[in-house]
Amino acid sequence: MRSLLLVASAAIALSGPLPVLAQDGHAGHAAHSAQGADAAAIAAAVAAPTRSPANTPRDTWRHPAETLAFFGVKPGDTIVELWPGGGWYTEILAPLTKAGGGTLYVAAPWEKGLNKIKEKQAADAATYGAVKLAEFPGTGAGTKIPDGSADVVLTFRNVHNWRFGGTDKTADAFKQIFAMLKPGGTLGVVDHRLPEEMDAALEEKSGYMKRSSIVGFAEAAGFKLAGESDINANPKDTHDYEKGVWTLPPVLTEGDTDRAKYVAIGESDRMTLKFVKPVS
Repeated sequence: MRSLLLVASAAIALSGPLPVLAQDGHAGHAAHSAQGADAAAIAAAVAAPTRSPANTPRDTWRHPAETLAFFGVKPGDTIVELWPGGGWYTEILAPLTKAGGGTLYVAAPWEKGLNKIKEKQAADAATYGAVKLAEFPGTGAGTKIPDGSADVVLTFRNVHNWRFGGTDKTADAFKQIFAMLKPGGTLGVVDHRLPEEMDAALEEKSGYMKRSSIVGFAEAAGFKLAGESDINANPKDTHDYEKGVWTLPPVLTEGDTDRAKYVAIGESDRMTLKFVKPVS
């Protein structure tokens, strides 16, 4: 391996400077400074005192700062969080966009999917008052995310929920996401990973999804896979529980049965996939 690296280094030296090295030094420094500022803003949002004390211990498994940085989230972005549930990530994204002048939409089924976020708005208008509510998937019952308006769309552990509704509904969900993003915009997906060699039928009931399935849905909608990370991987997860992914923390559907075993495994093995809407 060392010899290969030396040969590669020699080849680069002989071929002259790469185009990326020829860019303006000030521009490179400015880009680096901007990335540092974005990272600092994300770190501040993760450390926000308004986060629930019950949620912060799960940072160990969910790696919010690293995950948002990987997706390229910026505090001034227009961000859409799909199916926020109890608002675990909303508690980070709301102060992030508030401090950075961005816009945060949270979108879910209109009649019931946003109740927890509404509760947060009522209890803490200073933090959550500017968060916009929208319907997803769109049916016309509630506010729609405007087409071509979002810089980033994020969904955490939700594609499997759409899959429970069938492949057609999952495909339509990805098409709607594609429409709401600006050209060049990013879709960030985190979900429970089903190993490729396991039965695909498990996607319909276990809460786990195959990487190939999510990539397939995204690419069929027009997205390009731009990157993936093992930030949220967990090699201890065996993916084969009778009651699905909810056997593991934080749900622990088995109750006290083998509780210590499942707590020792920790939260699920998760894939972290970054997709981009092509510019043209």
